[in-house]
Amino acid sequence: MKGNTSIGRLAFPIFNYLFLSAFALLCLLPLVHVLAISFSSGTAASSGQVTLWPVHFTFKAYEFVANKPEFIRSMMVSFERVLLGVPIDMLLIITIAYPLSKDERMLSFRKGYVVFYMITILFGGGLIPWYMVIKMTGLIDSIFALILPGAVSIFSVIILLNFFRNLPKEIEEAAFIDGAGHWYTLWKIYVPLSMPAIATLILFSSVGHWNSWFDGIILMNRTEHYPLQSYLQTVVVQQGLLKMITIQDTQTLLAVSDRTNKAAQIFIGALPILLVYPFLQRYFMSGIVMGSVKG
Repeated sequence: MKGNTSIGRLAFPIFNYLFLSAFALLCLLPLVHVLAISFSSGTAASSGQVTLWPVHFTFKAYEFVANKPEFIRSMMVSFERVLLGVPIDMLLIITIAYPLSKDERMLSFRKGYVVFYMITILFGGGLIPWYMVIKMTGLIDSIFALILPGAVSIFSVIILLNFFRNLPKEIEEAAFIDGAGHWYTLWKIYVPLSMPAIATLILFSSVGHWNSWFDGIILMNRTEHYPLQSYLQTVVVQQGLLKMITIQDTQTLLAVSDRTNKAAQIFIGALPILLVYPFLQRYFMSGIVMGSVKG
């Protein structure tokens, strides 16, 4: 019996590592394939010769993308969206989660507020009312049309309020005894102690803003106001390379094809999140686990 248990305990972690490694490889292979295409020649990519390693290695696709002002402009719009949207999101989420983390003695009608926010998860007005509200508030074709309508994520509020509820009450009571108010307690005590959850929510918000494309197409009247993902959607789905080049670019076609051009733009679009994620990943598990346990 002991022998069987020992063999099982030994085999389980080995199986786990093998399974998770294979699953991680399956997730990584598409990105490696796109990267290989972006560094390959146009003829090799178009003829299907590229798998996981570049064929006829070249930077021509990246040079072509770097010289496209509409691509650079859309990337700047996405950076502006993230730099404005993430702080606004976190400010609203933190200031909503803090009072909701208190009990009825400190916040009257707390359950009513919770129900009010939960309704927004279960029911939505639909696309047309959503668009009409944004239009009537004068946000159409502005950067704030991409930020304000989705600024409060109720899922993030729930994670953070549960994280707040798990913090020791003695710390808050000691701050109140020393004369601190709620604002001081929130920003000087709760927020520093909640950095794992807040870093996780910053990651969620950053990825959400950076990857969002549908709202840009719906809410922006001019293509020069498109964020990067909306621009890439039009390039990958609606347009081909031949629609975006001039007669002077015909020499570039020898080294750049529609596939290499799209692959280069897709990889550049994913690169900022790939660079940011490792710095916030260490907070991810503790932020999710502690924020999901109801205290």
